[in-house]
Amino acid sequence: MEKITFAPEGEETIDFYILETTRLGGVDYILVTEEPEGDGQAYIMKDLSDPGDEEALYEMVEDEDELKAVGKVFESILEDVNIV
Repeated sequence: MEKITFAPEGEETIDFYILETTRLGGVDYILVTEEPEGDGQAYIMKDLSDPGDEEALYEMVEDEDELKAVGKVFESILEDVNIV
């Protein structure tokens, strides 16, 4: 499982493990968790990077409609994942 490290401005770095990726409406999304194995919280993040950027820029998806739409895509890809 691929691990990525996020470095929020002014905060400690956070490691996430990528469970799955998808593209919806021309936007890339990743489904991540803090734990490499077992049940845990999962988060959907949206790629806000511009093409050619050296580093990716992600933000947590907070819009309820967007979260539901992308969550359904991830649920269909990963049969054992239930996104609420």
